[in-house]
Amino acid sequence: MEEIFQKIKQLRFEQGMTLKELSEKTELSVSFLSQIERGTSSLAITSLKKIADAFGVKMIHFFEETEDLNYAVKKQNQKPFKIESSDSTYVRLSNNFPDRKIEPFLVTIKPLQKENEPFKHPGEEFYYVLKGAVLFTVDQTEYYLREGEAIHFPSNLTHIWENPLNQETVLLSVITPVIFN
Repeated sequence: MEEIFQKIKQLRFEQGMTLKELSEKTELSVSFLSQIERGTSSLAITSLKKIADAFGVKMIHFFEETEDLNYAVKKQNQKPFKIESSDSTYVRLSNNFPDRKIEPFLVTIKPLQKENEPFKHPGEEFYYVLKGAVLFTVDQTEYYLREGEAIHFPSNLTHIWENPLNQETVLLSVITPVIFN
């Protein structure tokens, strides 16, 4: 059953949908959907049908084994998405395979964008500035990084970023733990 919860969350991220938007499409409450994604609530087949319809997939999608051993991620398969609490755009740069340990992304940060809330969670984060500049604050220390510079830190330290420029910033990001299984 846990795989179903993970697939729901993965589909929502891939389609750039917020919990509120999914709630509106399914007529299921935001709190219930959040509990489903965390695996802390059971899911009736009627609710799963509403969720499948909202994502435009058949219900069988949630029960199929996903053994995609295609290691390459071609440009046409790199779909941008957003995370609920951020205005940044993410592009996933990895497929799934057993025992994967890292999660690589391209992150595009809008001009003058600043995250509202600092983050803190288990794992590690690595960022390499491909274009523009970014100001990271990690554990109350500021790091101003320009194109060609990188930062790597434990994610359990409070951290936040902002784009101080009037142009977009693009980062190569590699994080742990894996988000999409």
